[in-house]
Amino acid sequence: MFRHDLTRSGSAETSGILPQGVLKWVFSTGAPVHSSPAVVEGSVYIGSQDYKLYALDAESGAERWEYETGSWVESSPAIAKGVVYVGSNDGKLYALDAGSGERIWEFQTQYPVRSSAAVANGVVYFGSDDYYLYAVDAASGKKLWDYDTGSPAVSSPVVANGIVYTGGGDGYSYALNCLNGQRRLRYKTHYAVFSSPAVSGTTVYFTTNYGVLHAVDGTVRTWLQEHEIRPYWAQMWAMFPWLPQPPVQSGFLWLLKIGRGDTTSPVVVGDTMYLGCDNKLLAIDLQSHKVLWGFATGGPVRSSPAVVGSVVFVGSEDGRLYAVDAATGEKLWDFLTGDKITSSPAVVNGVVYVGSHDGNVYAIE
Repeated sequence: MFRHDLTRSGSAETSGILPQGVLKWVFSTGAPVHSSPAVVEGSVYIGSQDYKLYALDAESGAERWEYETGSWVESSPAIAKGVVYVGSNDGKLYALDAGSGERIWEFQTQYPVRSSAAVANGVVYFGSDDYYLYAVDAASGKKLWDYDTGSPAVSSPVVANGIVYTGGGDGYSYALNCLNGQRRLRYKTHYAVFSSPAVSGTTVYFTTNYGVLHAVDGTVRTWLQEHEIRPYWAQMWAMFPWLPQPPVQSGFLWLLKIGRGDTTSPVVVGDTMYLGCDNKLLAIDLQSHKVLWGFATGGPVRSSPAVVGSVVFVGSEDGRLYAVDAATGEKLWDFLTGDKITSSPAVVNGVVYVGSHDGNVYAIE
């Protein structure tokens, strides 16, 4: 699934073979590809702005099947128990047979589904531009619950420790009970969180479109009317310093300003985080809260990185896929496509798969 697994770790196991930047095959969809590939049992699943979801042979790039929706497919597919779950800008989430592409069910929302689904314990979690995060039964497509996030729910949810974590465009991020959608934590980030969060243990990392990284304790709860009361409490404390100082907001661990603009979904490997911000790929030490290195590309980085062994793979709007040494930030190689890359790469068995706005899906070994 998008970012590899339920915690959006972005880290994949390796066969011991690392891609070297040589083209293996290319498949043309005829329209820009923003969706990120998911690779399962020899098949590559990926959407395109030609309205279709494709299943390709991972070895040859030959098409196995295609399914046409009513609009662009920018959502990244998730596969669980032989079923592909993918959203479309036609407002629907589709459940398709992974082997044949036959539709099993569809779930209608009011606006585009750009969020990528997470599937856990028989439940599909995803967001819609109609502001709602949905929990849907994976077998039947029946709605179990929904939650109003206050803005288009573009962030792809993370499931960990019985909790669903997601970002919001309203300047908050959320932690909800998996079973019933009851809110546990409403964390104020001040700026929109469109990227997917990453979870490491009990810590959740959110990045905003203003270049700020937030580290949050994902187990705590917001106290009653916390964000409504806090401004008045702060004003009273400023006027009357002998009053108790307002506490830091629930869940706050630390934050770090890492850039000026949009950020990608982070990947955490050990004590190091990798993510894109502005036109750079960054490595951040999670113990010292310092940037270890920054690798500059020729355009904004909207592709979320994948880490395999000692190598970080990431795309850039300069049209190149980069392989970067995870320890030093030095470029190992790059591969030029015909247009910008916002798709996030997937690396399986020594091959990296990625889409480009030139309309192609690339396999690079």
